[in-house]
Amino acid sequence: MSRTAVYQALILRSRPSGESNREVFLLTAEEGIIRATVFGGPKSKLRAHAAPFNSGQVWVYLNPVKDSAKLSDFDVHSWRPGLRELYDRTMAAGAIADTILATHGGGGAWDTALKLALTALDALETASEQLCPQLLVHFLWQWAGFLGMQPHIECCAVCGKEAADSPLWFDASEGSVFCAACASSVPQSQALSPKSSSVPGLLQLNPGCRRWLSAVGGLEFMDNKSFYEAKALATAVMAGALGKRLASWDW
Repeated sequence: MSRTAVYQALILRSRPSGESNREVFLLTAEEGIIRATVFGGPKSKLRAHAAPFNSGQVWVYLNPVKDSAKLSDFDVHSWRPGLRELYDRTMAAGAIADTILATHGGGGAWDTALKLALTALDALETASEQLCPQLLVHFLWQWAGFLGMQPHIECCAVCGKEAADSPLWFDASEGSVFCAACASSVPQSQALSPKSSSVPGLLQLNPGCRRWLSAVGGLEFMDNKSFYEAKALATAVMAGALGKRLASWDW
């Protein structure tokens, strides 16, 4: 039986291992997160290929005796040099990688996970400084949906009333959205207290924010107020899924 496996993969993280090697974390379409060692010094061609955010086809040698994996070859399909040309692109890409690793690649349906990650990074590669934070929030919201953690944001979780042109409120402790009338009757978390909210302890979601998060297709322009609401919601939902908030979401 061959010990070499071939994967479609994205390099999420690379760090030193020993005196001259590297340890890389990959998101693969076939087996999710894999950790492998890249042997060779700074002049190694393979080491140069196995840089964060590069993606393509990888060959990994698996040693069941030592319970280890070695990256033996990498046919890079996408290099994404633009992610290294702008600080905000690099930080947003790093936050995406941190989120994927913290959620163990989504725990299943890894081909879908890989597609979501590649789509987000491709959009980031040419994004302006102003768009990078929005692309990160967009990814976090999509990833929350992939994990099955997205709350319904167009109607109240209690009465079911839709609020097309009215604000709704999100309760992090409940993981649900409520209308103004029902929000006063549910236990309120003090974890979120945005200045714009008129319901203490709850996060206000105005129509602009909800329309942006629900939009199908490309990202539309979003005003600052809607952005901060969308970011607060997406990060709160993901923090609830992880049990912690990642520092890289707020560079």
